Amino acid sequence: MLTFSTARRLAGLVSITAAALLGVSACQAPVNIQDADVPAWKEKVLPAASTAVLEDSGKILNRDPLVKESAGVPAGNYTLTMACDGGGKAYFAVSSGGKKITDAAAACNASLDVVKIKVPGNGPVSISTSSVDAPLIFAYHLVPAGS
Repeated sequence: MLTFSTARRLAGLVSITAAALLGVSACQAPVNIQDADVPAWKEKVLPAASTAVLEDSGKILNRDPLVKESAGVPAGNYTLTMACDGGGKAYFAVSSGGKKITDAAAACNASLDVVKIKVPGNGPVSISTSSVDAPLIFAYHLVPAGS
């Protein structure tokens, strides 16, 4: 026969175990980032953007930054939408004409992170993507605000 105090202890143990399992599974990376289908993942997590002036996606397998540049970006207000998966965070350093505009980050849980950016003048814009939590997959696009 199960007493009230035994049932209470058992219920507590079950809830602690469930919380621990949820915590571990939320932080786990996909089984194998090296074999991840980045285009399929990007299609699921990042909204389509036909007006993107700069976009990229890929795998960060080590801590080396990946840099993508677009020449001739008009001055104005933009939205940077970012996502990553694999655990940890991905960092996005945005520069215009060789001068840093902003630093942004995305939590690697396949949710979107969005920041507003002002490009001060016409010219090249580059985004350097990196992470100390490699390996992971990432995707981003920079679109004119209001697009």
